[in-house]
Amino acid sequence: MRSRIFAVLALAILAGGGLAYGTYNFMQNQKPVTVNTPTQAVVVAAGDLQLGSELKKEDVAVVQFPAGKTPEGTFANPQEVIGRGLIVPIVKNEPILKAKLASKEAGSGLPPVIPEGMRAVSVRVNEVVGVAGYVLPGNRVDVVATASPTDQHSDTTSKVVLSNVQVLTAGTRIEQGQDQSKPVQVTVVTLLVYPDQAERLALASTEGKIQLALRNPLDQGAPPTPGIKTAGLLGSGAGKPAQQYASASRPRSAQPVTNTVPAAPPLPTVEIIRGDKRAQEVVR
Repeated sequence: MRSRIFAVLALAILAGGGLAYGTYNFMQNQKPVTVNTPTQAVVVAAGDLQLGSELKKEDVAVVQFPAGKTPEGTFANPQEVIGRGLIVPIVKNEPILKAKLASKEAGSGLPPVIPEGMRAVSVRVNEVVGVAGYVLPGNRVDVVATASPTDQHSDTTSKVVLSNVQVLTAGTRIEQGQDQSKPVQVTVVTLLVYPDQAERLALASTEGKIQLALRNPLDQGAPPTPGIKTAGLLGSGAGKPAQQYASASRPRSAQPVTNTVPAAPPLPTVEIIRGDKRAQEVVR
C-alpha cells in the first residue's frame, strides 16, 4: 500500500515537471509582438530659457510624441522657431508653443514682451527697496513714493502712487562709479506700466524716494490711500485722514470696557479654633 502511494506521488511530480518544462520552452520560443504607435515630431527646449531669449539651434531639440497627444500650437521643424524671441520663460523639455513666441518681425529681447499700449520702465533699487530680493519677474507690487511738494521737511509725504504693477525683469547691471576704474553693481527692476503711470513713476523716482511693496498675486484690489505726513506719523492732527482710512479699511475688534465699581466695605469675620485647626467665618 505504501509503495503504491510513493509511485503515484512520483508520477505526479514527473508529470508536473514535464508540463512546466514544456510551458517554459513554449514561452521562450514565442516571438515578441511589436506594436508600432504612430508618433509626431515636436520641438522642445533643450534647456531652461529665460524671458526675451532669442532661440538658437542649440536651444531646441526634437522629440517624438504620440500622434494626436501633442499640445495645440507645437512646431515640428526647428527652423520655424530659430531666431524668434520668447515672451515667457521655458524649462527644459517643455514644448515650444506659438503662444510663447514673439512674432517673426518683433525680434527678441524685452520689446516683444511688452503688450500693446504699455511701457517698460526701469528703476534703480537696493535690497530694502527691492523687498530683500523677493521681487522677481512676474510678481505684482505697489509703488510707494516719499517726497515733499514744498521742499519743507514737515511736508514730506508718503503715498501709494501705483498699485498692482507687474514686474518684468529684476537683476543687476554694471554702472561706472565715482572712481572711473571701479564699476559698481546696481540692482534694477523693470515694471510694466501704462504711459501715464510711467510719468508718475519717473517723477517719483527723481523727485523723491520710492519703495516697492510686494503683493499677493491673488489680491487684485487697489484701495485709495490718503498718504501720511511726518506729523501724522507721530500722532498729531495732520495724520487724521490716514487714521480714518486705517479704521475704515480694517474691521474693528470689540474693545473691552471696564466699569469702575466702588469697593464694598469688608464684612466682620470670626476666627474659630477647633483643636489644632483654625477657620474664619464671615458674619453676614
